[in-house]
Amino acid sequence: MDAVQLLLTTALTHRIDEPNIEAGFERFSALTGSSVGYGAFCDAVAACVRDKLVREPVRLPEGALQCHWHLELTPAGVGAARTMSVGPCSRLNSPNVDALGWVGRS
Repeated sequence: MDAVQLLLTTALTHRIDEPNIEAGFERFSALTGSSVGYGAFCDAVAACVRDKLVREPVRLPEGALQCHWHLELTPAGVGAARTMSVGPCSRLNSPNVDALGWVGRS
């Protein structure tokens, strides 16, 4: 799986909300256990922002004194991540998973 695919599928199943991109990369690496380097991660994020698969990750919340870094898929990114999921039994292709990747209650 390339860096973009790994970024999208990870963002679909995990929350990455950190103080800065370096901490976001560390969280991504811890979640995936991959050998994707920092440069490839930054390139993947930039490509996903450009292709409108993720929202702009740098945010300044109301009342905050400092920006933070948040990886959030757009609806197009959710669709792309779902098509990259593995096999028909994947949790990501389940009818109980909504457009944002959350598992619904039965």
